[in-house]
Amino acid sequence: MAVYGYARVSTDGQSLSGQLAELKAAKCEKIFQEKISGARSDRKQLTRLMAVLAKGDVLVVTRLDRLARSTRDLLNLLGTIAEKGAGFKSLRNTWADTTTAHGRLMLTVLGGLAEFEGSHPWSQAKIDRPSATGGYRSPRGGRGPNGHCAVV
Repeated sequence: MAVYGYARVSTDGQSLSGQLAELKAAKCEKIFQEKISGARSDRKQLTRLMAVLAKGDVLVVTRLDRLARSTRDLLNLLGTIAEKGAGFKSLRNTWADTTTAHGRLMLTVLGGLAEFEGSHPWSQAKIDRPSATGGYRSPRGGRGPNGHCAVV
């Protein structure tokens, strides 16, 4: 069983030192690090890390946003990690820990909510968007009696 760390910052102007210190304190044997936007899908170090993960290994990050930029991206990566028989831990988001029953439950609920939201029409509605005047308008175009978006 190996414990791998993954550290990422978005720009060259940012430092990895804080993440590296936290991952070393968490007893990560090898830390994969890169300076690249999380929105990019061609993160070479993450690809290398995912390739070496094996059954019983654990992937550790300092925060969830270092690994994924969206819920869907996170769930896809966690699915790949689970398929390999490996675990996942976020140091600052302690509820995101697939090495515990509680953490697996929390991530299962998160996955269910993401699937539920994406399958309902209201997730596509343009509700509560600021208008040009700075207020909020409902999808029907009017304001509520208190000057805010009416309940739809």
